[in-house]
Amino acid sequence: MAGLTTVESDLVRAPRVAECPVQLEAVLETSLPLAESDPDRRGKLVALEVRIIRVHVDARIRMAGHDDRIDPERWRPLIMNFCQFFGLGSMLHHSALAEIPESAYRPAPRPAQPVAV
Repeated sequence: MAGLTTVESDLVRAPRVAECPVQLEAVLETSLPLAESDPDRRGKLVALEVRIIRVHVDARIRMAGHDDRIDPERWRPLIMNFCQFFGLGSMLHHSALAEIPESAYRPAPRPAQPVAV
């Protein structure tokens, strides 16, 4: 209905959206019921914990010289703030976190276990 283009995923059955510059493939790790003590909400709210097993990033928003980093000056994600949509503005202040090597954030590799989504 939205006119978006589906693309096959590599590791899960759910398709991706070609028009999205960042696409995540994930498997369900856990689902947890929420608000179980509220009779009006019991059984209606669920928190899903997923594990990202594959990331797809459009080359146009990658940082020059890196295959695994997004350039924040090139990517302008849409953000909802108090029911209004906003994009990102210019960088306001340098962050020392940006100096930490990317590898320090990565967990040890785990084997993929695709599940039906």
